[in-house]
Amino acid sequence: MNDLAPLDSFAALLTPEGLALLDEVRGTDPAAELAVATRLRRDHPAGLVSAALAQARLRQRAVAKFGTADAERMFFTPNGVEQSTRTSVAAYRAGRFAALGVRSVADLCCGIGGDAIALARAGIRVLAVDRDPLTAAAARANAEALGLADLIEVREADVTEVDTSPYDAVFVDPARRGGRGRIFDPEAYSPPLSWAVDTALKAPHAALKIAPGVPHEAVPPQAEAEWISDGGDVKEAVLWFATEPGLVRATLLPGPHTLRGRGLPNPQVRSLGRYLYEPDGAVIRAHLVAEVAADLDGGLIDETIAYVTADEPRPTPYATAYEITDQFPFHVKKLKALLREREVGVLTVKKRGSAVDPEELRRKVLPKPHGRNAATVFLTRVAGAPAMLLGHPVRPGEPAT
Repeated sequence: MNDLAPLDSFAALLTPEGLALLDEVRGTDPAAELAVATRLRRDHPAGLVSAALAQARLRQRAVAKFGTADAERMFFTPNGVEQSTRTSVAAYRAGRFAALGVRSVADLCCGIGGDAIALARAGIRVLAVDRDPLTAAAARANAEALGLADLIEVREADVTEVDTSPYDAVFVDPARRGGRGRIFDPEAYSPPLSWAVDTALKAPHAALKIAPGVPHEAVPPQAEAEWISDGGDVKEAVLWFATEPGLVRATLLPGPHTLRGRGLPNPQVRSLGRYLYEPDGAVIRAHLVAEVAADLDGGLIDETIAYVTADEPRPTPYATAYEITDQFPFHVKKLKALLREREVGVLTVKKRGSAVDPEELRRKVLPKPHGRNAATVFLTRVAGAPAMLLGHPVRPGEPAT
């Protein structure tokens, strides 16, 4: 059993011996793997030991997406860990499907089953399809491991040959990676975006997962486009069909908080006010900075920079607020003097519209951090000119200084 094919090796993990071995190697420190492998190979086939240790590593990586309780029971492939939807995002999308009255979904390009699991937990029956035998086997094993096999049927097939007509909705998550890394052309997805759109238009409801950097002009007019972030990190864009064609929205998790596009013109550029707002990445990707600026009664500091400035602090889930104490042209010595004067020992460097390396700047202005205060410096442009803005985050309920 030293040289099993990947599918045979995976199947061996599902045997009683394999499952027991997975329990034994759970949480193995990578530094101790060699010693653990040497010990276990006295009583188990070497190939099975290697497969179990590899699966343990994948499970440890998957905790960030799936949480400890699920990740320690699930089965992964290297691509499956990297490309699967994290639980929070999948659960949100499953909730949207459920709210539309969807009771069955054809999940095409299902991967290791992250979305299928969330859909099933929302009470939705799922046909999960993937053409890769190992990936389909992992999805099937995950449905079993999480007690969802009654709701999830896994089928190894080419998604373009699957009849989706018996299902209330279609969800497509096309492969966006190839042999050379990420694929940016939607028509180079597997399957292509045009095929996914045609399939979506034939279904009562549909959602297509796409890269968040997709050009807005690539969004078909029949679709609603939603950009989703989780904990401030942009995760994906989704095209929804049979909802609100033409709508653009940004959804922030946890929450959810959803900002709907209102078709506003670009905000005016104005002089820097006391407060600077940094919109969430999903808001920026969705081109909804104008909506945030309008709600804050603010404007842009520069026509090409997605920073909003305003005179008053207003709570919003769609942007992080900072009180600005200083504005000056780019000048390292002046910044260093200010930080020393204010006893700043922790400096956050943010940049937008600047070529300066944040880490290099931090080393120059805080060579030996020892101050008791914290500050944030923005390297950006104000009305077209390079500028430094110094300030600090405004926390909810915190009075202005």
